[in-house]
Amino acid sequence: MKKLLLLSSLSLVAMSNALAGIIVVEGKYQDKNLYVQNGYAGNGVGFCTYEVTINGKTSTDEVNSSAFEIDFPAFAIRPGTPVVVEIRHKDDCSPKVLNPEALKPKATFEVININIDNKGILNWSTKNEMGSLPYVVEQFRWNKWIPIGEVKGGGSMESNTYSFQTTSHSGENKFRVKQIGYGDIPKSSSSVTFTSATGQPTFALNKNATAIDFSAETMYEVFDAYGNVIKRGFGNKLDIANLSKGSYYLCYDNIMTDFKKK
Repeated sequence: MKKLLLLSSLSLVAMSNALAGIIVVEGKYQDKNLYVQNGYAGNGVGFCTYEVTINGKTSTDEVNSSAFEIDFPAFAIRPGTPVVVEIRHKDDCSPKVLNPEALKPKATFEVININIDNKGILNWSTKNEMGSLPYVVEQFRWNKWIPIGEVKGGGSMESNTYSFQTTSHSGENKFRVKQIGYGDIPKSSSSVTFTSATGQPTFALNKNATAIDFSAETMYEVFDAYGNVIKRGFGNKLDIANLSKGSYYLCYDNIMTDFKKK
């Protein structure tokens, strides 16, 4: 008889678990609460959600209503803290988290210091990162900011330090770092400058007009007559054998010029 009662109890627990669902929302606390649209259970008795946990601890938020708020400060959770929210609900209904993006990282960094040394190494330190987002290192060339590399963000609210080896062009160089957060919203640092003593390279088309030779290695871009980038790279030789005859715009080093392929 005891064995039968035990089996019955286990069956009821298994059935109870089968009749429940869990919605999991993960991320980092971005100083915003989550809002849940709840509604009634499918059978019309009681509300859909019956329990909410934050990092394994049961929330004391009132879930017996058609909508409720998941209050992170009530758990003394600081901005930037990883959180796992589990919303347990009955199987015949499903609550809806209205703003799950609230836990997705945004570009919130503040630069403590940014500088570049005489070897072209860009150094920067930050605070208030509420998520690990990559830093895009950009260089100002040809009247626009160009991405030249990427460094993984630490995501700490305290202090983060980074460095990146840049490649300079002749004359004054300008650099900055940028993060792009949720919703493709960017945030950039202030820029720093570095003056290179390297001489300005020259270029020349070879005899058969199949390549452009530079007098030193350089970053380059080639545009067609409509302003489309058709070639991009770095080196001391640019292959143009597959280009049709016509006029093109050439950007290299810190120079914008043009050439004709005959």
